[in-house]
Amino acid sequence: MSDTGSAHAAQRESFGATPGKIGMWLFLASDAMGFMGLIIAYMVLRIASPVWIPEQWQPDGALAIGLTAVMTFILICSSMTMVLALAAVRRDDQKGLVRYLGLTLLGGLTFLGLQVYEWTHLIHSGFTAPSSNYAATFFSLTGFHGAHVTSGVIYLLILFPSILKGKFSSTNHSPIELYGLFWHFVDLVWIILFTIIYLI
Repeated sequence: MSDTGSAHAAQRESFGATPGKIGMWLFLASDAMGFMGLIIAYMVLRIASPVWIPEQWQPDGALAIGLTAVMTFILICSSMTMVLALAAVRRDDQKGLVRYLGLTLLGGLTFLGLQVYEWTHLIHSGFTAPSSNYAATFFSLTGFHGAHVTSGVIYLLILFPSILKGKFSSTNHSPIELYGLFWHFVDLVWIILFTIIYLI
């Protein structure tokens, strides 16, 4: 590589603007617009509806805030373990990387398991998408987010054999860093959804 090319590469690295990171930020920006579209639709329907949440579906009735609060806590913890995993690989701590990514994976799987339990309970009690605008938007928003968590879990499962083989290090950890950006985004979106669906 020429001196000019090396200088440009070093400059990109110094600002953290690697091609992979730029691509991930662009993907997250477009994904955020998808969530914004669903959230705006939710807000418009809510404002226009004289009765938004039917009495039988009030939170802490069929919609249990306690369970969802636990799910939120688990997802936040998985975001913290993701930070610790990235810190571990940056200092070449392979055991720490495996441990913290394993906990991140466990957090994602637990969140999905609890969401399946919640959906099953709601559907069996008659809370289905056709039952009200609230139910329709509830399943759209939480389902879209759940699909993101599922894709994150699948990607980490695919990545794990390479992690166990020690293929990532302080000089080669871009896939871990990019995955972390995605996972933090998923975590942030869920906090917003939890607030507007369950608390407001």
